Amino acid sequence: MRHLTILVFIASLLAGCNTKDETPDNTDYREEMRSFVIGISEYAKGMNPNFVIIPQNGIELISTNGEVDGPLHTAYTMAIDAHGQEDLFYGYNNDYVATPTQESEYIQGFLNKSLQAGNRILVIDYCSTPANMLDSYELNEAAGYVGFAADERNLTTIPSYPNTIWQESSSLVNSLPIVQNFLYLLNSENYPSKTNFINQVRATNYDLLVIDLFFNDGTPFTASDISQLREKANGGQRMVVCYMSIGEAEDYRYYWQSSWSTDKPVWLEAENPDWEGNYKVKYWNTDWQNIIYGNNESYTKMIVDAGFDGAYLDIIDGYEYFEE
Repeated sequence: MRHLTILVFIASLLAGCNTKDETPDNTDYREEMRSFVIGISEYAKGMNPNFVIIPQNGIELISTNGEVDGPLHTAYTMAIDAHGQEDLFYGYNNDYVATPTQESEYIQGFLNKSLQAGNRILVIDYCSTPANMLDSYELNEAAGYVGFAADERNLTTIPSYPNTIWQESSSLVNSLPIVQNFLYLLNSENYPSKTNFINQVRATNYDLLVIDLFFNDGTPFTASDISQLREKANGGQRMVVCYMSIGEAEDYRYYWQSSWSTDKPVWLEAENPDWEGNYKVKYWNTDWQNIIYGNNESYTKMIVDAGFDGAYLDIIDGYEYFEE
């Protein structure tokens, strides 16, 4: 009996181990990510047809073969409403440094393909100085994109430059085609309370706001909070979209279980060396997808129930980890 117990214990440990060898060699990691995003979109839009889906980075997914001149992946492009793109003009190799022209032009080839398919393009450049921020706004406007020039990578502040928001308006903004500017305020650690955070945002006139579902103390934003956050200082209204990482698991999220540090689920991969507490995931795994969408306890359901206008999906380029 003792031997059997030991064998069962060893088997359970092996079941908790996570290796890439468990995935078939012929897995199309890009198509798996497309299917994941499409599933989230169909689920969310089934509850709210006006709910917008905005994947960040991973722009090559719009092409069926990953080439800029390749056929458009119609099902994917129809499932989304915009693309978020980091580092297009500033921050690609180093924060606050201009992105090499070759890299910028390569990415723009795909962004323009998505733009022509009817999707809005939202660009986040990490610029730091007013001169670089102005350059970013001008370059994005010339390209037909909506830019946000961040003054630091952690997205903890509302930039003080420019004094008047780029393309500011007092319009009622309730759809992406009329968005002319946006604020990416992902980290609320600099704000002493949720009320203070809401009031600071309400003092601005951005057309669109991207925030986390949770305030820094772990409490989620409610439908009442979101209603207040929609209000611009000049009397207009904005859209409010919720950030959600789908290509990595984060150990500070509500879904994280302490046992995973010693007994990892099969879908949990290595920690991201650049972001402590973030772990690569086998995003095609049903158990991980059930955390993200498809049921009343899922992350997406919480976002929809809170009254957000959409979801801003991060780590879309998670397929690169597995392709390597």
